[in-house]
Amino acid sequence: MRNTRSGMRVVSLKLPADLDRVLTRIAQKRNASRSQVLREALESYARGSARSVTAAAGELVGSVTGPRDLSTNPKHLTGYGE
Repeated sequence: MRNTRSGMRVVSLKLPADLDRVLTRIAQKRNASRSQVLREALESYARGSARSVTAAAGELVGSVTGPRDLSTNPKHLTGYGE
């Protein structure tokens, strides 16, 4: 690793060709640098994946109308899995 003027450290790594293509596609889609995508992925990994599904859904939670007890009321589960 070496320091750069921006305070960032340069780190090199080897990626399999298919993963390199995925990284490039993600960066292009997000209009970001490959380095930015990798930094954000590493930060997310370091925070852990303990984030709940509700947290991941964010503002979508509560945006749909329907029965509030869909997953627990036997009335809504009639015929499920048959």
